[in-house]
Amino acid sequence: MKKKWYISIFCLFTIVIFGSMLVFFFPKLNETSIKTNETNAKQTALYQQITSYRSKISEKPQDARIDPVWKAIPGYNGLTVDIRKSYQKMKKNNKFDPKKLVYKEVPPKKHLQDLSPAPIYRGNQKKPMVAFLINVSWGNEYIPQMLKVLHHHHIHATFFLDGKWVEDNSELALMIREGGHQIGSHAYGHPDLNKMTKSDVSTSLKKANRVIEATLDVKPRLMAPPSGSFNQQTVNVSHQLGMRTILWTADTVDWKHPDTTSMVMRVISRTENGSMILMHPTKESSRGLSKMIKGIENKGYRFGTVSDMLSEERVVPKLEK
Repeated sequence: MKKKWYISIFCLFTIVIFGSMLVFFFPKLNETSIKTNETNAKQTALYQQITSYRSKISEKPQDARIDPVWKAIPGYNGLTVDIRKSYQKMKKNNKFDPKKLVYKEVPPKKHLQDLSPAPIYRGNQKKPMVAFLINVSWGNEYIPQMLKVLHHHHIHATFFLDGKWVEDNSELALMIREGGHQIGSHAYGHPDLNKMTKSDVSTSLKKANRVIEATLDVKPRLMAPPSGSFNQQTVNVSHQLGMRTILWTADTVDWKHPDTTSMVMRVISRTENGSMILMHPTKESSRGLSKMIKGIENKGYRFGTVSDMLSEERVVPKLEK
């Protein structure tokens, strides 16, 4: 009987102690649980905000395509928000902050190299970039001034050099190359590629490339037909030699010696996303180049080489950066 009494006292004591512990700890456990749920809710809301924002600003990629008018058009990357990386940057404060968003580009499914050989007259219409094409077979006296203007505005153009001209003017050719400009081929001796046999086209392009590579240590990947005269055979031969055939979107027609101001205003008015502007080393283009650059930049466009233009990489408009 005495033993049962001790057991009863022990059980009662255990119940009292355990109950006290529950009273002491449970509110704190409950409070911690509530705080955890609140944090999870906020984080879930943040995740949803980022996801919602992505759906508003995302842009689909543009596939490369053959246009009935403009022929080969390069693709252009789409844009979206990297939700996971954006969330990681914001979760500490559990607050949506547009400045902490992490963007990523989305490549198209079809690329320029997937298309059959075709001439290229322009970049993608979604790309706020403009490129200068400067075809050189003559006009030596105007080249230094044009290079000076391009350097002043921090612009790299694409110079298409006649192989014969490079042979006769290696120092000027090197000056262009050392200015950081892209070098393309303008065939050899300014021929009419449209009237030549396949063999003669190949001979002219190969000869020009040999001279350019030997003089400038550059292997041309782009070819501009002299006078814009070409046919599909020209495009195919150029493609077989690893070069794309490049034409233009807007033409200064500077070889006709137009009024400089009128020429500049006409080109600026016709410039749009993806425009490739043709010029030559002439008095008119030399004098009007700086104003042309300023006018085009004032419309929000950035400048790049032809290869920059053909790239699928996105570009931030000049006025938005």
